Amino acid sequence: MRSSVSGVSIFAVLLIGVLWGLNWPAVKFMLTEIEPLTIRAVAFTLAALGLTAIVRAKGLPMRPPRDEVWPIFIAGFFLVFGFNAMTSLGQILVETSKAAIIAYTMPALTAGLAAGFLGERFDKRVAIALAVGMAALVVLASENFSAIIKEPLGPVIMLLAALSWSIGNVLLKTRTWTLPALSQAVWYFVASGLVCWPIVLVFEPPWHQTLPSAPVIGTMTFHVLGPMIVCYVLWTVLLARLPATIAAISTLIAPVVAVGSAMVLLGDPPSWQKYTALAMIVASVAVTLIRPSKET
Repeated sequence: MRSSVSGVSIFAVLLIGVLWGLNWPAVKFMLTEIEPLTIRAVAFTLAALGLTAIVRAKGLPMRPPRDEVWPIFIAGFFLVFGFNAMTSLGQILVETSKAAIIAYTMPALTAGLAAGFLGERFDKRVAIALAVGMAALVVLASENFSAIIKEPLGPVIMLLAALSWSIGNVLLKTRTWTLPALSQAVWYFVASGLVCWPIVLVFEPPWHQTLPSAPVIGTMTFHVLGPMIVCYVLWTVLLARLPATIAAISTLIAPVVAVGSAMVLLGDPPSWQKYTALAMIVASVAVTLIRPSKET
């Protein structure tokens, strides 16, 4: 039986939620000077190097068994490359606050996909989470239906990002892994970098880009060290030590911080539709992730 939750653990949970939330305006800010996939290619590479150093220092095995190589690569493609690439592209076309709200349909989508493809129970809780999440998108869209009908690409890309993350999580549940979770994360970033860099070299050649300003470079440093390296390390530790319901609080905090910081730092206009949709998305995530103790 797990011991009582310490103050340090609660702080770590809150820190993950805040860092993940602040990552949304951080990426939007970097997009003012760096091409969207270039941001991700650089970040994937640096995160892989940083996590490798941590895995080595902890003495964890790095080399995956032969039968796990391709499954790890495919899971990483959806979890890291697909989600991150599309959220970068999506934020070019959609306000950051709206993009974050759309993206956080991913826990409900994951529950729905798990019921359909893994045989997990599609119970009332999952149905409510999906219904509330989809209703939140309708409320969000009501802020300006005509603009979405005229230019639907941004919201569609963000929904695809959420779907990519959900597919990756379902793939993780299809087997029992022998490689530690933190070591797997290294390979997710390696695989994503291997996919991303060729696309960057063709469509966003670095030699056609200028060196970013110091504030953007500083934001990239935060992006890599915080939301990627620190959050992945803390998340794997917390999942091993805490009940899933407590660890899930990070996922509840992140969209709130994302929307609030986008309004404060980027000047995204507030509206009752955004506030209502955000509350509905948080409720959907809570219903999906925070289960009664008898279910955990």
